[in-house]
Amino acid sequence: MVFALGVILFALGIGVSIALHEAGHMWTAKALGMKVRRYYIGFGPKIFSFRRGETEYGLKALPLGGFCDIAGMTALDEMTPEEEPHAMYKKAAWKRVVVMSGGIAMNFILGLLLIYGLLLGWGTQSTDPAPAVVEKLSCVAPTQYGQDQSWALAPCEGTGPAEAAGLAPGDRITAVDGTPVETFKEVSTAIRDTSGTVDLTVERDGQILQIPVAVTSAERYVTGAGKTTPELTKVGAVGIVGVEQARESYNVFTAVPAAFDYTGTIMVESVKALADIPSKVGALWESVTGGERAQDTPISVVGASVIGGEAADRAEWPTFVLLLASINFFLGVFNILPLLPLDGGHIAVVFYEKIRDWFRARRGLIAGGPVDYTKLLPITYVFIVIGGAFMLLTLTADIVNPIKIF
Repeated sequence: MVFALGVILFALGIGVSIALHEAGHMWTAKALGMKVRRYYIGFGPKIFSFRRGETEYGLKALPLGGFCDIAGMTALDEMTPEEEPHAMYKKAAWKRVVVMSGGIAMNFILGLLLIYGLLLGWGTQSTDPAPAVVEKLSCVAPTQYGQDQSWALAPCEGTGPAEAAGLAPGDRITAVDGTPVETFKEVSTAIRDTSGTVDLTVERDGQILQIPVAVTSAERYVTGAGKTTPELTKVGAVGIVGVEQARESYNVFTAVPAAFDYTGTIMVESVKALADIPSKVGALWESVTGGERAQDTPISVVGASVIGGEAADRAEWPTFVLLLASINFFLGVFNILPLLPLDGGHIAVVFYEKIRDWFRARRGLIAGGPVDYTKLLPITYVFIVIGGAFMLLTLTADIVNPIKIF
């Protein structure tokens, strides 16, 4: 039930991102004297619509994006005599750039606000190791999966040795077999090298307890001394779950610079992910035809919503928020590409006209007319076909071989 609600909530989050993207175009266009004829979320058959002022607002059946119909976006656009003075292509170049950048800016602003909320609500991982505090107790998984499955533990059932011995969440482990420990990583390392029974010194509610715990043999990936690649090794385990890294908290003021810093990191990663897309096509195709699904392959809206549902089901809300923020940053970066029909393509046309007219002025010529979009249509169609095929491939991969991060 929680999973289904999480999927719906994440899909709504993407819908809000799309709605705000198109609203960014609409609000800037109206503010700069242009006429917005239609503002719709979705494509295909119309579900409903209503009119406010000069703009028709509505929702369509296919949740594949949205559009903002601004009168005179190009010289090919048919307009009424009343719309002619408000034609977008007749406006100053800076106004056209602002309007086409409005949607991109909204994605970046929404992503930044989500990161700000993430920092306020959950903080970030600190560079300092986490203290040796028991977060929760579990059974002991017999083995661990490899990197292709994000190092996940195999399923297990029953009560783990630590829980059976009487440990409880919130206990602070201060020593393992008499050797003092301060961090959870030190606890894990010490238990890993034991067998039989291990004596844990525990601080609970101001009292010091000595708790003997039976150690179970299990397989875990361990990086040995002098090695860089983890190897599956027999180790000792007792079913204690802790936090490997401490978390750093923020208030409403300190979260502001941290949010911008975090945003810069995600922006860089978004650019890298966009540049890597061509190299991921082969891996996507392999995942559709029966191969392993790599964790770093692109995902569709459906795949992202499913991961969002899984995060909600496990109460991993930081993952939920971070994924939604990352999608907004990626959409913003993607729309900057100078390709029609993306926003960046329209912006590139404006810059081309300005550069062309600058050279014409130096030659004593008058400014040229609007770019003939009919000459750009073949390139536009090629991009639409390639983009559509890629979207279909990612959707198919998410259905037949979805990414698992939990």
